[in-house]
Amino acid sequence: MWIADNIPDMTGKVVIVTGATAGLGKATTQALARKGATVILAVRNPARGQAVAEAMKQEIPGADLRVQQLDLASLASVETFARQITSAYTAIDILINNAGIMHPPSLLKTEDGFELQLGSNYLSHYALTGRLLDLLEKGHQPRVVTVTSLQHKSGHINFEDLMSEKEYQPHRAYNQSKLANAIFGIELDRRLRAANSPLISVLAHPGISYTNLMAVGYTGFFGSIMKRLNAATAQPVERGVLPQLYAATAPGVQGGQFFGPDGFREIRGNVTEVQAAPEAHDPAIARRLWDISEQLTGVAFHSLDGVSPGKTES
Repeated sequence: MWIADNIPDMTGKVVIVTGATAGLGKATTQALARKGATVILAVRNPARGQAVAEAMKQEIPGADLRVQQLDLASLASVETFARQITSAYTAIDILINNAGIMHPPSLLKTEDGFELQLGSNYLSHYALTGRLLDLLEKGHQPRVVTVTSLQHKSGHINFEDLMSEKEYQPHRAYNQSKLANAIFGIELDRRLRAANSPLISVLAHPGISYTNLMAVGYTGFFGSIMKRLNAATAQPVERGVLPQLYAATAPGVQGGQFFGPDGFREIRGNVTEVQAAPEAHDPAIARRLWDISEQLTGVAFHSLDGVSPGKTES
């Protein structure tokens, strides 16, 4: 059984974790800091991030934690963050696209007019990865870990209503955003391989884990029942975080691999390799989503220019 203690020495590694102040992101940051990594906490609220970092330093003497503002509901914030990182570092070894928003009860939009879940969970992580690509390719055995959800298997990319403006359903929009993450991770792997890049793209999901996200999306009597059911079913964050820690640090991980729990329906359990939904592996869907993402965000993966393995053969 693989546990966080199995993480190798991370001294000298520079890691970015989005959404690092709570849940899986906080647990990821703690585990990597304990192993000596320099961890950049990419957070929407710097004051909260600083408080979390200071508390971790009390628990982990010598922890190298650096707080940097990143609001994933704003492409301008993504650009500013990437520019600041580029000016401060010559290489990034690991990017963990972890942050997520789940089930807003009504249609909300990002600063750029994207449906909030698709914009924050997927499009901004696409843009962030693209803007940091050069630094990542200069890292030592570099990896991008994109965290998706078990719910991606119930998702579908609705290209005719990508922003859920015709019909908004919280769960459907969330599932679509997490499927988009899975598609992105797999397509990024295709393109990196075709370009002979040293960077690898890996996916992970936490099963059902009891994080702060589980407290949203349900209201009233039904909500109280669902929250209790989720709490009884879910595994603790300390277990749920293991797939993304494995993806980020375990020796021998290959690009395109996907890690999650090994239990019934991947709800909970020990880390194992899992498979994404069939739609996540469709190269035509991946190519279409990639092109739309580039258009919407204005971010191109320049070192991968001319590489288009998602095209179908005629």
